[in-house]
Amino acid sequence: MRIFNKYQPLLIAKYVKTFFSGRLYIHGRGAFHYARGILVMPENADDRHRRTVQEINQLIGKMQAPAEAV
Repeated sequence: MRIFNKYQPLLIAKYVKTFFSGRLYIHGRGAFHYARGILVMPENADDRHRRTVQEINQLIGKMQAPAEAV
């Protein structure tokens, strides 16, 4: 389990994408589970959990998107 003392969405997204599955804890936001390279929405998620999961998964999606041709 990785513990993040500050909420840094880009750093967390890189970590989740790299390690693919496991658990993490973000100070002030709570515990999260991730699988297949994305955060999984907890069953009893409150608004803060939902926003955090959506934001980090959105960043992961942007990292995985192919670069556009110029």
